[in-house]
This record gives sequence, C-alpha cells and structure tokens, in this order.
Amino acid sequence: MTLVLQILILATGFVLLVKGSDFFVVGASGIAKKFGIPELVIGLTIVAMGTSAPEAAVSIAGVLRGNADISVGNILGSNIMNILVILGLSCAILPVAVSKSTIRYEIPFTAFVTIVLLLMGLDGNIGRIDGVILWAFFILYFVYLFYMVKKNKGHQEDELKELSVFKAVLLTVTGLVMVVFGSRFAVDSASEIARFFGMSERFIGLTIVALGTSLPELFTSVQAARHGSTDIAIGNIVGSNVFNILFVLGTSSIILSIPFAQAFLFDSFVALGACVLLFVCALPKRAIGRISGILMLLSYAAYFTFIAWQ
Repeated sequence: MTLVLQILILATGFVLLVKGSDFFVVGASGIAKKFGIPELVIGLTIVAMGTSAPEAAVSIAGVLRGNADISVGNILGSNIMNILVILGLSCAILPVAVSKSTIRYEIPFTAFVTIVLLLMGLDGNIGRIDGVILWAFFILYFVYLFYMVKKNKGHQEDELKELSVFKAVLLTVTGLVMVVFGSRFAVDSASEIARFFGMSERFIGLTIVALGTSLPELFTSVQAARHGSTDIAIGNIVGSNVFNILFVLGTSSIILSIPFAQAFLFDSFVALGACVLLFVCALPKRAIGRISGILMLLSYAAYFTFIAWQ
C-alpha cells in the first residue's frame, strides 16, 4: 500500500512539474509582454528556461533536501534520455533535418560542457566556484543564442497570447507553486521508492526522475517530428541539454556544493558518447534517419540494462 501511495505521489509530482512549468512560461511571458519587453528577450529567457524548469526544481530541491544523487542523476539522466530516447524516438517516426549551425556549433558545445562537467566531477564535488564557471559558460551561450535569434528574427512568429495582467500574474504564481510542490513530491517519493526496492538514488535519478522531468521535451519533440517541424525537435533537445548542465547544475551548485559520486563519471561518459553519436549520425547528410533513431534507442536499452544490473 505504501509503495502504491509513493508511486501516486511521484506521478502527481510529475504532473505538477509539467503543467506548472507550462503555466509559469505562459504567465511570465504575458507579464513581460505587458511591460513591453521584446519577444526576442522573452524567448531567450522565460520560454527557454521554462523547458528546464522541471529539472531545475527537482535538482535544487534534491540538493537542499540532501538527495544529491537524485539531483546529479536527474541532470545526466535527462541529457542521456533526451538524445538517445526522445530524439531517437522522434527520428524513428520521421527523419530529422539538422541545420548547419547545430552541427558546427551547438552539438560540439553540448559535448564540450559535458566534458567540463566530467572534469569538475573528478574530485567528487561540484562546488560554488564550479557553479560560477558553469554560469560563465551559460552567459556565453546566452549571447550566442541572442545573436542567432536576432539574425533569424525575420523568421520568428508571434505565438504569445494576449493575457490580462491579473490572469498573467495568476498563471505565473500558480505555475511557480506547482513546480515547487511537484519537485518536493518527486524527490521525496523517488527516494522512498528507491529504498523500498533497494535501488540506489543514482539509478532512480538517472531513469524514473529523468524521464518525468523530460516529459516536456518528449511531447514537444515527438509532436514536432510528427508535424514535420524537425528544427524544433533537435533544437529543443540540444538546447535543453546545455541548459541542464550550465543553468540547472550551475545554479544548484552555487546554492550549495553538490557531492559527485564516482559512479556518475561513467554516466558522464555515456552522456558525452550520446553527443558524439548524435554528431556522427547528423554529419554525413545533415539529417538523422530512422536507422540512426533506432540505433539511439538500442544504445539507451544497453545503457539501461547495464546500470540496472550494477
């Protein structure tokens, strides 16, 4: 009965995280627009960071509540799952075209920040200085995004809804409350489930929690692939992975130093390998086909089997 209750709490936490981040993005974007903030800035800040809100909430909550393995596992697990499962599934549905800038800059940069994280974790701790370094790279990435979006501003369409100030504020506050409570439910219930089955918090963070916090990326990418919007599918994944490391883990480690278990070095190498696989699959034809998508899914199946039997 206790296990069923914890599973229900975990599911509730995921629902609160996903819907709360949606409400927060819509509400905060509405407020920003009412104050005349350019859509370019809204898209680069509120909307972009909103897709990483579940990971941020769970990771910060995990650190504050002494569940560092779930925090780190959530970030690495989400990044691995984003490429091997979510993008793999999207490509298996429909081949995904990859822009030249994504191959030249964004995928290599994702691999680079993964290497930075791996090196930072060698001493077993991601400290505040590490967090500041990650944030410095995040600012550089932000400047790059600003340049790219401004360069392609003519192709951007206004999709923000006009909201009254009251409704925008209500949605923002409601979304924030939902994300906070959702993260607490997810971390606590995941820890209890791990103890019940004798699993490590690392495994739970890498799998169940990572899947739950990656639901926005999953829905967005699969829907984008089905409707032929392939740029959204891969841009969503690559951008999310960079945000997860630089913004989420950077912010978490500035708040409080994060223990980095040696077992996570293996997962970091897997995350790096996923980036390399993505680059290799995309490079020849600037597109990722169904065979590559299936290869990604099989790679994750092998990884999951390995960590499950550890």
